[in-house]
Amino acid sequence: MQTRSVNLIVRSNGAGLTRDMQLLAGILRGAGYDITLTQLGHRGRLSNRLRRLHARVRRLWRGWMRGVLNARYDINIMIEHVRPELFRHAHHNVLIPNPEWFHSEWLPHLPRFDRVFAKTRHAERIFGELNCKTTYIGFTSEDCRLAGVVRQPGFFHGPGRSGNKGTLPLIELWSKHPEWPTLTVVWRRKRVNIPELPPNVRLIRHYMEEQELRRLQNAHAFHLCPSQTEGYGHSLVESLSLGAVTVTVDGEPMNELITPDRGVLVAAHATGRQELATLYDFDMDSMRQAVERCISMPNEEQALLGRAARHWYEGNQKTFPKLLLDAIAALGTHLPHRH
Repeated sequence: MQTRSVNLIVRSNGAGLTRDMQLLAGILRGAGYDITLTQLGHRGRLSNRLRRLHARVRRLWRGWMRGVLNARYDINIMIEHVRPELFRHAHHNVLIPNPEWFHSEWLPHLPRFDRVFAKTRHAERIFGELNCKTTYIGFTSEDCRLAGVVRQPGFFHGPGRSGNKGTLPLIELWSKHPEWPTLTVVWRRKRVNIPELPPNVRLIRHYMEEQELRRLQNAHAFHLCPSQTEGYGHSLVESLSLGAVTVTVDGEPMNELITPDRGVLVAAHATGRQELATLYDFDMDSMRQAVERCISMPNEEQALLGRAARHWYEGNQKTFPKLLLDAIAALGTHLPHRH
């Protein structure tokens, strides 16, 4: 059986998209696929071009052997970004979108995709309504649990570089409650006006080595992740992997990942749109109640929610690779080449 070639097309941003690329590449390589990474806008452009040139030579040789020189790859998988000039490089074209970053100028190109792989039911519905052939594959995130870290009943919020994780409203809420425990915020976003911090908010803005960040995550029992929207929700799933008590908004797709049996949902209201996604802001009073519930939460309830979170994470870790590989296998091998 011929090894099938897959071209992963992504703008490697050192954050969520990079994690997506690495995760998909690892699963597909493990299943025997020949993987090429086409990294859009990557700083190492020369090395990237050389990698693609080398990959092209290999594909051309294989193509000559098979008598199919019209395409370099069996499958293009475009992660988030649509690159129309690359459609002709593969027999099949697949999109894995993030609705909040799907630009309107890409809409006319949707019929050229053989399939849209949806990370969430939210995305499945959105692209289904756009008459796309969609397949739900789900997704997963890195296992962040460390052994031997003593967990304290504190609060952690890690928006990374994002501006739509509810960070400023959280700080505002904490400033009204000096009696609350310390909220640790890891936020590296630039060009944002941060108000004067109350004594019980610790803001970390410098780059943290991964192991240091993981220890900080593991050391907090409660993770606040009130995202306005998510393409998938790496921060939420990382918290689930820890077995932490995760607090997020009761809006899609966040409430797909966090449910009342494995976390805490906060009432929210729609406040606008970002491309194809709806944005949600949490209700201040509902968040206050959620935080106070966490503060007074018995150890037994914490442990129950944490076990359910970890159980879901481990099950999802096993399920996702099969869903992905089944979706790729279902593309078949004789679809017409797209131009």
